[in-house]
Amino acid sequence: HRDDAGHFAGNTEPFRHWDGEEGEVPGTCARCHTATGLPQFIKEGVNITNHASNGFQCSTCHDTANFPGFLAVNDVTFPSGAKVTFGECHQGRESTVSVNKAVAGADPDTPSDKLRFRNVHYFAAGATLFGTEVKGIYEYTGKEYLGRFNHDGTLNTCTSYHDAHALAPKLDACKGCHMVDDPALIRMSSSKDDYDGDGNIDEGLKGEVDTYGEKLYAAIQAYAKDVAGTGIVYDAAAYPYYFVDNDGDGKADVDDKGAAIGYNAFTPRLLEAAYNYQYVNKDPGAYVHNAKYIMQAMFDSIADLKTKVPTIDMTGMIRPPVQ
Repeated sequence: HRDDAGHFAGNTEPFRHWDGEEGEVPGTCARCHTATGLPQFIKEGVNITNHASNGFQCSTCHDTANFPGFLAVNDVTFPSGAKVTFGECHQGRESTVSVNKAVAGADPDTPSDKLRFRNVHYFAAGATLFGTEVKGIYEYTGKEYLGRFNHDGTLNTCTSYHDAHALAPKLDACKGCHMVDDPALIRMSSSKDDYDGDGNIDEGLKGEVDTYGEKLYAAIQAYAKDVAGTGIVYDAAAYPYYFVDNDGDGKADVDDKGAAIGYNAFTPRLLEAAYNYQYVNKDPGAYVHNAKYIMQAMFDSIADLKTKVPTIDMTGMIRPPVQ
């Protein structure tokens, strides 16, 4: 009957997912998906099963004995193992490190039904912000990547741009300097590079990132068909996100029971690129959080797939510089 904002929206999937499991949220999920998980983790350094919550409580983040002070966190360990001193909840659950472990020892272009997709999870905005410092997206060996995105001025924390409780973006914070109501229209004033090669140097960074994503997905499908030998389709709303599509109709093939067939012919090269495509899709604000870092990783994914499928089109694309 109630639809609260952001972290307090107890009627939404992030809090209701475990209702069918007698309201028990496993320790692997409790830190971010229960009101009691974060305080437990800060105090004990580990989570056990917690009861499902109707959204967060004030005590999830605040030290109630010294309200409105916050629970003390000196540093945060990201999935890659990197520690940073600017605490972020939205860090994702995978990284370059875990993807490398998943593909270790396998031939780069040999399909295997033993390779499983690594899902970064949702809204890894903190990992995006820190860039190569925490390696949330898949970074390719021998390539250089940008680190933390430092915005000009003093607006360099999540709550500078998002309401801490409702999570909605503070559009006035953008409008004050960029003179636009929609962050999607913002473009770094110092850059006139046409990163995506579409001929438009006036579009916002979101336009550049979106076209990169379209080209990466096309490259993934071309490689899957020509090298892995099994067509692939992506569905952002259905686990495990990548499915077999051998007839190329853009829909998942189904088994004799009518169930969609999860993709079962990943090669290491394909898995790395697919991880990056999922990463960008699951951080819809990546173009704000660290646009050039995201484009660097996608550019490298496309270029890596192109080594095996020369017909992949990268005409006019520019890899953002590391500077």
